[in-house]
Amino acid sequence: MSKKILVTGSNGLLGQKLTDLYRNKTDKKLFASGPGADRYPHQQGYEYHSLDIKDRNQVFQIIETLKPDVLINTAAMTNVDACELNQKECDELNVQAVKHLSEACKLHNVHLIHLSTDFIFDGTHGPVTEEETPNPLSYYGHSKLKGEEIIKASGCKYAILRTVLVYGIVNDMSRSNIVLWAKQALESGKPINVVDDQFRTPTLAEDLAMGCFLAEDKSAEGIFNISGPDFMSIYELVERVADYYGLSKENLNRSDSNSLNQPAKRPPITGFVLEKAKNELGYEPHTFEQGLELISEQIKNKVSV
Repeated sequence: MSKKILVTGSNGLLGQKLTDLYRNKTDKKLFASGPGADRYPHQQGYEYHSLDIKDRNQVFQIIETLKPDVLINTAAMTNVDACELNQKECDELNVQAVKHLSEACKLHNVHLIHLSTDFIFDGTHGPVTEEETPNPLSYYGHSKLKGEEIIKASGCKYAILRTVLVYGIVNDMSRSNIVLWAKQALESGKPINVVDDQFRTPTLAEDLAMGCFLAEDKSAEGIFNISGPDFMSIYELVERVADYYGLSKENLNRSDSNSLNQPAKRPPITGFVLEKAKNELGYEPHTFEQGLELISEQIKNKVSV
């Protein structure tokens, strides 16, 4: 019998990387799901189901019908400023929907793998371990922490995977991320201002997908840090993109977070210690430059897998 995996949010960056990973595995059966139509370019090797996880009845119905062994929840409202400005919408997806999923997983004995974030921390220091005490600065951070607490209290079997600043590309993504933005901005030759007072361990989307796979495959339980291994400021990140692609840094200017006037506060320093994931899951992330190399290959090959 194939192990049945249900992925929510499968049209997103991580969701599509999970489809890449799972769709042709003979010992796993993948059910991909998201609101609306399937956006994955190669529609074979898995089943797609339209699902709005904000609808409790839909959640319970799909789990009862498909009977998955594992549910990987990649769906979330992740735009930090949008969460600050639209708190009701943020709660619906990051809190209430998580409640529906965890209750359905408990009822049907499904292993829930849930994605969380470094933004549950206040950023006074880093990199941090899984034992660090959360203290979110933004509504987004608060909503993701509430989601974690709901899962822990639900009684379902769970693994919570926290991650940091995910980057990568897929075929149809119009949405940019920090690496693609940096490359395009540097190529434009126009002056760009980049903060040098925020520090992260940026995460390649393929590595995050592999972290989910390892947690699923090993039936892991508990909290795991899943990120890249390299700790750097956002300014250094853009410098490293410039160096990798041989682009001029002449128009790259340092700035600080206060100059951005963003609605939501960001934690100054996060980043993760990865020893637990490495030791317990066998997690081995790419270095930042290896991640850039993979993205370069995908751009050349138009990402198709």
